[in-house]
Amino acid sequence: MKRSILTHTKKTLIGGLTVCLSSISFAAETWDMPLAYSSSNYHSVIAKEFAEEITSKQNEVKFITHPSGSLFKGGEIYGAVRRGLAPVGERLISALSNESAIYAIDAIPFLATTYESSWNLYQASKPALEETLEEHGLKLLYSVPWPPQGLYANKPINSIADMQGLKFRAYNPATSTIAELMGAIPTKVEAAEVAQAFATGVAESMLSSGSTGYDQKLWESVDYWYDVKAWLPKNMVFVNTRSWNSLSEETQKIILDASATAEKKGWLKAEELANWYKEELAKNGMKVQHAGTTLTDELQAIGVKMTLDWLKDSGSEGQDIIDTYQAM
Repeated sequence: MKRSILTHTKKTLIGGLTVCLSSISFAAETWDMPLAYSSSNYHSVIAKEFAEEITSKQNEVKFITHPSGSLFKGGEIYGAVRRGLAPVGERLISALSNESAIYAIDAIPFLATTYESSWNLYQASKPALEETLEEHGLKLLYSVPWPPQGLYANKPINSIADMQGLKFRAYNPATSTIAELMGAIPTKVEAAEVAQAFATGVAESMLSSGSTGYDQKLWESVDYWYDVKAWLPKNMVFVNTRSWNSLSEETQKIILDASATAEKKGWLKAEELANWYKEELAKNGMKVQHAGTTLTDELQAIGVKMTLDWLKDSGSEGQDIIDTYQAM
């Protein structure tokens, strides 16, 4: 009788221990994903859907997005993921130009000004982009563009001469260079701080998409937006290589599949929203118009100079990218 009771008790304990161990081994690890932009911005919306898709299809990791720079500010995200402080994150590619010349290709004015040409440039530069990220201990997951860049200003701009002395919001080395070539004063301002910067006079002009103006309600402090279509910058989502290598092949495949879905969805959404953002800016009182011939020609001349300068910095690798791009 005692043996029967002991046997039953032993089985119960072992069964309970097995359940506990099973629960521990299958508990999903939390992967925090810092984002620089507001939760309503389509980049953040797509990132959230990306995270939810991954989380719903496996039990190894649970992705949680943190928009608006709430976990790490935009300028901190790349370094945080490299150091393993966050396993995955999103950053504007061209904001990293000081890390590598390859990142700078994403903000050369007038090199790629349409969605088709921007996609071709992305494909031409993607191998070098992936290689650079790998050298930095990171892996590319997907990339999504912003709508074409326009010129915001608090006064009419008919030529570069009108930019003289204006405080120009710079968010990467390329925009700082553009400001200097126009005679404006570059002022570093992260995306989450744009509205406050314009409202307080810290910034008086910038090159950015209609999306930025809409998200930040810039019509409250900026009167003009010129549709110059300077370029289409991209954000990229990347993962720490050590974190990536810790995952099973099954989970890695789920993440790569979700990445492909997010990238396709993001490119379509960016193009779909481009005109809508312009309409919203105009609806809310901003003067939305095309740049005049003089301003357009002057900006394109800046683009030619910056392309040549970039080719000097990037060497044969950069020339190979441009040659591949132009052949597409």
